[in-house]
Formats: sequence, structure tokens, C-alpha cells
Amino acid sequence: MKEHEIERIEIDLLLEALQRAYGYDFRSYAKASIERRIRQFLSSCECKTVSCMINEVLHNEEFFSRLVQFFSVSVTELFRDPFVYRVIREEVVPMLRTWPYIKVWHAGCATGEEVYSLAILLMEEGLYDRSTIYATDFNDSTLEKAREGVYPVEKIREATENYQKAGGHASFSDYYNSRYGAAAMARSLKERITFANHNLVSDVSFGENHLIFCRNVLIYFNRDLQDHVLRLFTDSLVNGGFLCLGTKENLQFTTENDRYTLVDRKAKIYKKRTAP
Repeated sequence: MKEHEIERIEIDLLLEALQRAYGYDFRSYAKASIERRIRQFLSSCECKTVSCMINEVLHNEEFFSRLVQFFSVSVTELFRDPFVYRVIREEVVPMLRTWPYIKVWHAGCATGEEVYSLAILLMEEGLYDRSTIYATDFNDSTLEKAREGVYPVEKIREATENYQKAGGHASFSDYYNSRYGAAAMARSLKERITFANHNLVSDVSFGENHLIFCRNVLIYFNRDLQDHVLRLFTDSLVNGGFLCLGTKENLQFTTENDRYTLVDRKAKIYKKRTAP
């Protein structure tokens, strides 16, 4: 048997061990992505083979925690893809205004930059006081960074430009405090945000939401898992609620495509159809 074939068997066994021992199910993640991350982790840890990693995962919880954090994708920034937030202001906010209260689920929130971006938008549109944002991720380490809301000050210049392109109404400096080379998001932005651990692969529906924000997460899942997560989102949205995906994601060819109408093709924003 060739070496790469043996490694693939080892990877399958590692993913099975993670699911059975800890309940973290990565078996339906896109194969190329998960295999690449395992190889990267292998090159940075004390193990020489994936089989060695299986033994460590089963007998060493600290090793497991390091591995799970490595699987977590944390590519985000404040007002990432500014045009998306402009479309939300122009096309989604008018509908949000019609509801007496607003529930937002930001799934796969990573270190929280886009959560605070959405909070700023809702605040400027006069909707923040009657909104609740549930920001979730399966990685407790990144969730803690999100709760802290402290980011390198060198990223603020780009964030300011993104904010302005997104149709910001004020000075971006109103929303953070800068000190000792770091920028801490304003405390007022955190008042309506709840950060919580939630695993899209294994956990259940997350309430009745008016807007679900899940950008650039589905690209790491295979088609079956994409369909599973999209059904979860459909079940978690009110009729007429909105779903915002990443720019490289869409509903075409998924089981949920017929449940939505397209709001904006470039921004990948969809509206849930009213049930028949």
C-alpha cells in the first residue's frame, strides 16, 4: 500500500476518534481542506505520523484542544467586503425595521470583527436597542478573543476605509478606544451581543432569527454537510428572514435553494420565502 493511501486511512481514523471521544465531527468537512490542516498541524507538533496523533488525541486533552483550534478558520476583518454591509443597509434594514424586535445569529463568528461591524451598522440605523446578536463558534479560544474585542491598532486604518465604503455615518474612531498598540471595541457595542459555543455540524437549531450571517464557513464543508447546515439555517429563520453567505458561497444546487429568493447576487444575500 502506498504511503499517501496509508495516511488517508490514518486521517479517517483520526476524524473518527475526534467524533467518538469528544463529539467534534469533522468527517464531512471538505477533504482537501481538512487533510491540508492535519498535515500542517503534524509538521508543527511532536508527532511524526497521524497514527501518533490519534494516540495523543485519545489520551491528552491539551493536545486535542490545540488540534481543534488549528481546525478553526479565522480569516476575518472589520467590515470585510464593505459592499455587503452597504447592501444590508439598503435592502435588509428596511425590512428589519418592520419587526418589533430583531434577532441576529452570526454563525462561525471567529474572533468577532464582523460581529462588531454588524453591531455598528444596527446602531447607526437606530435598530441596535431592539436587537439581540447571538455570535457563535465551536472554538472557545477564538470566542474569548471575540468577547474581549481587542484588535491590533495597525488594522484600524484598513477598517476605517472599509467602514466608510460600507456607508458608515460617523467617525469610525467613535467605536473603539486605542491604547498601547491595541484597539478595544466600545463597551456600548457589546451590550446586545451574546457569544456562545455552537457547533454547526452537531448542534440543533438556534432560535427564530430575522437575519443569519454566516460568511465563508460553508466552503470548508462537503455538499452533504452544506445541505445539513443550510437546513439548520432555514429552520432557524422566520419567514421573510434574511441569510447572508460568503462571496464564494451560494444556494445554487443545494436542497434549500427553492426556500429562498435572491436579494443580491454579489453580496450573496437571500430572503426566506413564506411557507405555503
